[in-house]
Amino acid sequence: MTDMSSLELIRLFLAVAEHRSFTHAARRLNVSPTAVSKGVRALEGKHGVTLFTRNTRSVALTDAGTNLLAVLKPAVGQIDEAFDELARFQQRPSGHLRITAPRAFGYLLARHLVPRMRTACPDITFDLSLDDGLVDLVGAGYDAGVRLGQSVAQDMVAMRLSRPLSWSIVAAPDYFARHGTPQVPRDLLRHATIRYRFSTSGVLPPWRFTDSDGELLLDTDAAVCANDTGMIAELARKGLGIAWLPDIEIEEDIRQGRLVRALTRHVPGTSGLYLYFPMRSQNQPKMRALIGQAMQLAEEGLLDVGRPV
Repeated sequence: MTDMSSLELIRLFLAVAEHRSFTHAARRLNVSPTAVSKGVRALEGKHGVTLFTRNTRSVALTDAGTNLLAVLKPAVGQIDEAFDELARFQQRPSGHLRITAPRAFGYLLARHLVPRMRTACPDITFDLSLDDGLVDLVGAGYDAGVRLGQSVAQDMVAMRLSRPLSWSIVAAPDYFARHGTPQVPRDLLRHATIRYRFSTSGVLPPWRFTDSDGELLLDTDAAVCANDTGMIAELARKGLGIAWLPDIEIEEDIRQGRLVRALTRHVPGTSGLYLYFPMRSQNQPKMRALIGQAMQLAEEGLLDVGRPV
């Protein structure tokens, strides 16, 4: 009986199956043809089946050998990939990172995370896609995403990037001058509103408020819908109605007086930003580098966006 390990015997079998030759398999594995022949016989003897039919001119797989090949070839490929991945632990992070983020918050990544990553890991390149809708990372081929916490799928690993974010009900000063300023959330039902629509599902998410009765969800009649918060802010600046927007989107508009807040004490904060990614991807060097830089940004509070005073 050969003293080869089970994995070595499997590799002998795969080499013979691929080349249909004991001699060529021996050359490929840098062993003697006798060692290959003994190894295959040992594998056949151990399991009580014939894997190859051979004569002086040819080697062919039996039905049992064909079935075994179909199972073992991808399994050994996964083993090889696992060891290749293990070897990359010592390598400098490299590769291409595809990240999806909402448009408004994607600019925070462009301002802080991407420059840091490029400085620390110059061998990593980026593809940053800005999309306000929910994205299936695996299906769409992304490595990671940034979303509000409540939007992250439960089968993803999620790490916090920021404190809860602030949002505001806003309109142009002339809109409030013409139509009045809402004093309680239900007043919005009598106003023109500019609503966000998810591009994938077509859903208009309700506006969430707090009042004397607790949480209130309002589904107002939309004068205009858009699937981009930047566009909604522009429509609000044009006086077309009242909008519900993240403060990061409208900081300068508030400062310059192009937009005015209303119902401030009724608008709660929302979940903070989270980096999310499939669990199996976090051992890749490029992902470990991304996670490390993201954790540092979170600790420094650079992605915290509060309501401007």
